[in-house]
Amino acid sequence: MAFLSQQVFASRRAEMQRFMDKHRLDAVGFLTPDNVFYGTNFLPDVQPWERPIAAIIPRDGAPFLILNELSTTHLAVARERGTIWIDDVTIYSEHPRLRDRRWLISQWSNLLAERLDESGLRDARIGVDSANGLLSRAAAQLGSLEIVPLEREMRELRWVKHPEELDLIRQAAALTDWGQERFRAELRPGRVVQELDFTMSAILADEAARRFNGEHCEIRSFTLSGPDSAAPHGCGAASGKRVEVGHGIVNVLIVRLNGLAVENERTWFCGNPTPEQVRAFEAASAAQTAAIAELRTGNALCNVDTAALDTIERAGYGDRVLHRTGHGIGINNHEFPDDMAFNLRPLRSNEVYSAEPGIYIPGLGGFRHDDTVIVGDQPEVVTVAPKDLASQTVS
Repeated sequence: MAFLSQQVFASRRAEMQRFMDKHRLDAVGFLTPDNVFYGTNFLPDVQPWERPIAAIIPRDGAPFLILNELSTTHLAVARERGTIWIDDVTIYSEHPRLRDRRWLISQWSNLLAERLDESGLRDARIGVDSANGLLSRAAAQLGSLEIVPLEREMRELRWVKHPEELDLIRQAAALTDWGQERFRAELRPGRVVQELDFTMSAILADEAARRFNGEHCEIRSFTLSGPDSAAPHGCGAASGKRVEVGHGIVNVLIVRLNGLAVENERTWFCGNPTPEQVRAFEAASAAQTAAIAELRTGNALCNVDTAALDTIERAGYGDRVLHRTGHGIGINNHEFPDDMAFNLRPLRSNEVYSAEPGIYIPGLGGFRHDDTVIVGDQPEVVTVAPKDLASQTVS
């Protein structure tokens, strides 16, 4: 099994304690799904806007978790598997029924207030990642409890990855590399683009079942073909679109394994590319190479974007850039920091980023490779599928 272990929790708990010391907190409270996972190793299966959840991690003392009853079986399986890090879990009910339920969803604030009181946090200062009315109503019931919104500051907790997280990222990357090779075999003219994506997802799911039997692997595949690829995330009218001879194609594979994500994107050609396509492809490739070289420990984060943009501008495509060069990757495939172009702070070892500069030419298409890269004295590119022109051309 490759689920994260208690050693990761110990490491994260130490980081949370340093965070609490820095911000003079008695506890941190996670109320958003990705952060609840960060603090508990439990992947929430609800949307907290309709079924609120909370993980409270005190500076000292035992943490506790509040879940909706929809998660009852999910929780039981996680406990049997030994992967959830918090033992103290309270479940509230969706609605009243004949069988006894102490807490209802309408009493969520009362439940949180009682649990905080029981945990000695009645007069605490608690940093949270999401301030809302439910929290305010809980705080109003408890002495001088202070709720401190620190969503932006909490992002730093997830920047640097534990070795076990990096191992999951490498395993997920290997699956996406395998998928890119299979994409070559599936790419042909006349194929409906959405059907191709469903086929690729099925192929990857079957391989994931072989590699990660009994674990949690989420898969996303989407393809942008021809002129539609000039829109980085699609044109919004994909139904019925087909791959055609002469199309440049941006293929996106995203895998999230036991809570850790990777991105792997390649630009392909169905048939031999035109000289214009080759020029744009080579400029985007060179820009990505320049960006990856900057993902070094101690280097300013903004230098990654600058290196890519300088390369693109020298190639004459400076007016064909629609987005930054990359973003953090981890619990989600789009993580913070998201301000690569303007972030002056030095990179830390074992942060993980996408490197995906793109060139987008209306009427022709988009040109973008995306690799997942671990920051170090030398950048470690974990997605290693071929991306040279010859490899990416399917005749």
